[in-house]
Amino acid sequence: MPSDVLSALPRRALLLGGLACAGSAAFLRGTTALAATTLLNVSYDPTRELYHGINAAFSENEKNSSGSSVTVRTSNGGSGAQARAVLEGAPADIVSLGLARDIDMLAQKGLVATDWQKRLPHNSTPFTSTIVFLVRKGNPKAIHDWADLVKDNVKVVTPNPKTSGGARWNYLAAWGWALHQTGGTEAAARAYIQALFQHVPVLDAGARGATNSFVQRDLGDVLIAWENEALLAAHELGPDRFDIVVPSLSVLAEPPVALVDHNARTHGTTAIAQHYLEFLYSSRAQDIAATHYFRPTDSAVARLHAGQFPKVKTFDIASLGGWAAVQKKHFAAGGIFDQIYTQHG
Repeated sequence: MPSDVLSALPRRALLLGGLACAGSAAFLRGTTALAATTLLNVSYDPTRELYHGINAAFSENEKNSSGSSVTVRTSNGGSGAQARAVLEGAPADIVSLGLARDIDMLAQKGLVATDWQKRLPHNSTPFTSTIVFLVRKGNPKAIHDWADLVKDNVKVVTPNPKTSGGARWNYLAAWGWALHQTGGTEAAARAYIQALFQHVPVLDAGARGATNSFVQRDLGDVLIAWENEALLAAHELGPDRFDIVVPSLSVLAEPPVALVDHNARTHGTTAIAQHYLEFLYSSRAQDIAATHYFRPTDSAVARLHAGQFPKVKTFDIASLGGWAAVQKKHFAAGGIFDQIYTQHG
């Protein structure tokens, strides 16, 4: 969907219309090289509203500071699917994906520099999030923590870890919680994950699709979601419809960004794309991120918005061995997820 159409829509309409935008990367693959003043940011599902705001602010900033006319377009979809679209030729100047593993995949193919995560502050992660639950108003199934998701008659909505970065964070938040229980072992965590997916009636391809299944189609009793996605649904669709439940332990979700060096060189956009990435750390972009319920990494901006974010005890991906090890163990072909979901299916 072109940005001029997006600008006419309220945020609630963008949320409800998310599925209609999900295939835009495929559409863009057939286009010719982009003009020097146009950037394409290939991003993951729940960032539609975030980058709609940031792109407009960046264009305004460029116009006011240098007189340059810069247009930034964003394509959205499941993080893994978006990374594969770039591998197959989507002309991204920038990627902002759900997890570092998806950008590592681009680096392995020479599209992104191998040191990409050291190029920008906070491991090239300008905003963070975590994983929480969205439940029906009044919490009729009494869901308070991960253990409640595997109770009888509870249906869980979460996207597919094979295509969605958010789904991998969901899975790992559940796995980490199980490991941290008294007497927690990998066998116990595996048993919990297997039981959890037996309560999932359908796997959407991306986080926004899962949100719409829960919100619009009234599917399921609980949505496992990015915190920003849950807060957006709860606030934009009305506090009379949903409650947010914060589990006792979750994962620090770090969605990173990177310059797609190969494409930017081809388009002649390296300098302006790098400037865009640096703009994400500006106080203006950090403030926009907070208004879309992403947690700012700028401490001053974070303090200004602290009241809107619940306190969450988290662990990070490094405590599970890092993305390379996690990918091989859980999500590679034949990994634990395949073993569990094959048995489930």
